[in-house]
Amino acid sequence: MTHRKAILVIDVQNALCHGKGATFNSLGVMDNINHVVARARQAGVPVIFVQHETESDPMRYQSEGWQLPKELKNAESDIYIRKKTSDSFKGTDLKGHLDRLGTNELIICGMQSEFCVDSTVRCSLSLGYTVTIMADGHTTVDNDIIPASTISKHHNCTWENITSYSSRATAINANRIVL
Repeated sequence: MTHRKAILVIDVQNALCHGKGATFNSLGVMDNINHVVARARQAGVPVIFVQHETESDPMRYQSEGWQLPKELKNAESDIYIRKKTSDSFKGTDLKGHLDRLGTNELIICGMQSEFCVDSTVRCSLSLGYTVTIMADGHTTVDNDIIPASTISKHHNCTWENITSYSSRATAINANRIVL
């Protein structure tokens, strides 16, 4: 079956949702992601979970920090991708899955806004995918200069203003995403 859209849920993992590494409003962001993912499954839109892994804790492969949090609603029928870089395409079979599904539009959400989400949005645009960013479905942590909520809002604006590719990105809140 050909799907024109697919949802990418990037790095929503225990190490970024709980404990000292928890991102800003991680539970609220997961609620927004769960809302869209549930609607996607009903509409037959594929859901792809991307999990980052490192050589050591907290996100070592199969460690507690690497696992998807219990609050995130995933299903056996979803696609699961492991990655080792900030770009969800680099060194993974993500593009092969998307090609097999006939995907030309991605709905992107996850953690962290300025790292893995940003790298994946930009790569998606360079590959020609139309991108919808779940504006309230990505988050990060405060840095020494900017609070997390501002970082995420800034990236929504930045992504919408990238015009150097043939495709564009639009940031839309979860309750307004069309599947």
